[in-house]
Amino acid sequence: MSGTATAAAHPARYPGAPAGQPTVDTWQEAPHNRWSFAHLGELLPTAAVTRRFPAAPEAATNRLDALIPRVPNLLERLEATYTDAFLVLRHNQVLAEYYRQGFAPDDRHLVMSVSKSLCSLVVGALVASGDIDPAAHVTTYVPELRGTVYDGAPTNRVTVQHVLDMTIHIDYSEDYVDPASEVQTHDRSADWRIRRAEDPGNTYEFLTTLRGNGTLGTFQYCSANTDVLAWIVERTSGLRYSEALSKHLWSKLDADRDATITVDSTGFGFANGGVSCTARDLARVGQIMLDGGIGPGGRVVSEEWIRSIFAGGSTDAMAGSSFSRIHPQGSYTRQWWCTGNERGNVTGIGIHGQYLWLDPQADAVMVQLSTWPEPDSGFFHGLQNRLLLDVGDALDASSTQAPIHSKEHIA
Repeated sequence: MSGTATAAAHPARYPGAPAGQPTVDTWQEAPHNRWSFAHLGELLPTAAVTRRFPAAPEAATNRLDALIPRVPNLLERLEATYTDAFLVLRHNQVLAEYYRQGFAPDDRHLVMSVSKSLCSLVVGALVASGDIDPAAHVTTYVPELRGTVYDGAPTNRVTVQHVLDMTIHIDYSEDYVDPASEVQTHDRSADWRIRRAEDPGNTYEFLTTLRGNGTLGTFQYCSANTDVLAWIVERTSGLRYSEALSKHLWSKLDADRDATITVDSTGFGFANGGVSCTARDLARVGQIMLDGGIGPGGRVVSEEWIRSIFAGGSTDAMAGSSFSRIHPQGSYTRQWWCTGNERGNVTGIGIHGQYLWLDPQADAVMVQLSTWPEPDSGFFHGLQNRLLLDVGDALDASSTQAPIHSKEHIA
């Protein structure tokens, strides 16, 4: 096994950069300006100067005629779930597409925790190369986490697989609207919220503060786990997480646009929720899953990694969760949600209504990017899941009939 590490500096923002540099105070100074003038968005808020004006059509852009006859009230259901973008890819061809007024097909959208499922594919690539062993202890790769919840008891050590499957008890509240919750402290450390004086200075520091009772084997959704995986990715690849995401996934999609990821004061990518991309490019990720781990630019992950995800995780570990109330046979594995239903649907999910929905039975990928008024809602999850299931049923019905749309290959 390669990739075993001792405590080391974090990847530099550019080759030869001193630790922690450049900062907001030093980015204009040489030699930092050679890098920062081309990467200003990592240091200062930026706004797009769009090549289109107005930026999007006056009316919603949509091509839904392939589905409207077979999915009742489709347009109304998209509007009721605050949908910004909706796309159905079947047999690697665009079958249906919708964009709300003011949002365009090549606009990037924050995908929140669908970012976790993207991280899964980066980890999977490094598992295939032998750089990461899922059975290895987390602290083998990141010794800075010794003494934290990720260390575990001497006879009950936390492995990479535990982190992938989120089967660790952590003193971490994922209550997105509670200012006292750990997830809000996590956000502040990653510069997603205004930092308080007592907060850790960056994401790395925040992860070293986490504690728990050491129990393993029960599912607990915790966003910190994905950032631990990203730290392992950095340590084993020698790349910044944003670079590893490019090398092992995005560069192999034949994507229309670069994705973006938010970074903290050290340049560490917010792997658990910070990726933004177009609906079409996210659908390309789903197509890689359906194609057994191969993209236009070559293999991303092994077939075994894909098979393990579609096989699902432990339903016992998931018992009693809000997900299992919607999907009684549901589970979570390798940063993906597995419905356990007869269609074999697997999905990446992000708060406020982000879905990358895979339907192997119909050979289809569905992307729904929304902006629900609340972050996590059983009501809206139920509406959106029912819609995606109904689309799958409509695709089944259409497969025995004449073509229902002039299709467009996504590549």
